[in-house]
Amino acid sequence: MKRLFSILAIAGIMAFGTVSANNYATAASMATTTVATVTQDETPAQAEELGFHQELKKRFIEGGPGFMGIVLLCLILGLAIAIERIIFLNLSTTNTKKLVQNVEDALQSGGIEAAKEVCRNTKGPVASIYYQGLDRADGDLDAAEKAVVAYGGVQMGQLEKNVSWISLFIALAPMLGFMGTVIGMIQAFDKIEAAGDMQPSLVAGGIKVALLTTVFGLIVAIILQVFYNYIIAKIDSIVNDMEDASITLMDMLVRYKK
Repeated sequence: MKRLFSILAIAGIMAFGTVSANNYATAASMATTTVATVTQDETPAQAEELGFHQELKKRFIEGGPGFMGIVLLCLILGLAIAIERIIFLNLSTTNTKKLVQNVEDALQSGGIEAAKEVCRNTKGPVASIYYQGLDRADGDLDAAEKAVVAYGGVQMGQLEKNVSWISLFIALAPMLGFMGTVIGMIQAFDKIEAAGDMQPSLVAGGIKVALLTTVFGLIVAIILQVFYNYIIAKIDSIVNDMEDASITLMDMLVRYKK
């Protein structure tokens, strides 16, 4: 529930930031126009940057509030989940080599309880897996190995939580753009049919809306795909560390039992 609230909070902040950015761009445009009429010495770089913001805002409005708003919502929710996952994964990343060395030293000097204390004081899935294995190390080693494997699956599920939603938004954004394209083309042909004449002015508006929805849908998908690939690579790296550390833990317990 806390993660759901954090995702919604991030989404709200990003939505507020988008509205603020648009208002800021409008205010900046008015201020720049006033200064330009007085000084007439605005630099080309500033004019180009301001023109890009205004052009982007104009094209977004021309695309229509229906599909453009849904595509923007996909971007905001996808980025909110991606940022939450990136923060969680970075907090879950630990120095595995240092943890293994500390656990081994504690195991040799103070036994199982000292090693468990080291795991309790260390964050991350690797330390949690170590604690579960050490907690059952007093009995049979098979029980400790089963605990490590089972809890490793639980930790992997925590790492991959909500990642499927990002892939959903990646697929949904261009599909909504293509749907807007089809609807725009249908509207264009409806105008041709109603007028009974093939005039470029009749179909230009519908075709432009169709192309704009497609472009923005593809842009959203590309942005979210970059974040998705980074998250998947981060998860794979943590999972590999978990597997290597689990094997090392079982070797340490075998040596300790001898």
